[in-house]
Amino acid sequence: MKVTLAYIEEPPFGWTGTDGTATGADIDLAGVILRAIGVTRIEHRLTTFSELLSGVQAGHWDMNVPLFVTPERANMVAFSVPVWGIGDGFLVRPGNPKGLDSYASLAKRPDARLGIIAGQVQHDSARASGVSEHQIVIFEQQADAIDAVLSGAIDAYASTALGNRIVASRIRGSALEAVEHDPAANGRRSTRPLGAFSFKQQNSDLLDAVNRQLCSYLGSPEHRARMAKFGLTYNEIDPALAC
Repeated sequence: MKVTLAYIEEPPFGWTGTDGTATGADIDLAGVILRAIGVTRIEHRLTTFSELLSGVQAGHWDMNVPLFVTPERANMVAFSVPVWGIGDGFLVRPGNPKGLDSYASLAKRPDARLGIIAGQVQHDSARASGVSEHQIVIFEQQADAIDAVLSGAIDAYASTALGNRIVASRIRGSALEAVEHDPAANGRRSTRPLGAFSFKQQNSDLLDAVNRQLCSYLGSPEHRARMAKFGLTYNEIDPALAC
């Protein structure tokens, strides 16, 4: 049995290693779950974020790495049970020159520019907090958004707080600083948004098998230990334990 898993370059969730193989927290979790349900061959397909939903819908691959669950996305694909809960944050230049610590704070600075990856939920979150479209710059790849922060073309890049911490820690010379959002400052609910694997809606057999295994595995000592290697702690795991 073969399953093709699509992923994007977004450490610590997924990235392409120096040897050309896919790695990361979401890649690791998918591998454990798929092998446990009898999958003998896992192929990894690198793609862009904007292609994830349409690609799995069209059957170009069988399964996507986790992404945030929203009602709009749930109309397009079938989601697994949640596997993590993670809040948003910014990547900014050292010292955070414009004092940006939430979407609301950025909305109050008309001169501030925010980078967002096309199709990600941060776009809606920013607009809901008053950030205007002229303040938002859309990128297709995370690497391009990070380069724009480094060059000063934008003032902040919005992504998950966890992902931003990992990116900042990997860049030499502390060239970037990660700022975690206070949900209350953004006018959002305090519970963390949840992420889940996604499938073509007609692929119920694979979805059901994955869900059964996730429910027996998530939160286990092995799961926590494996995720800790990628920087995920109880802060990200516990909000998703819904089984």
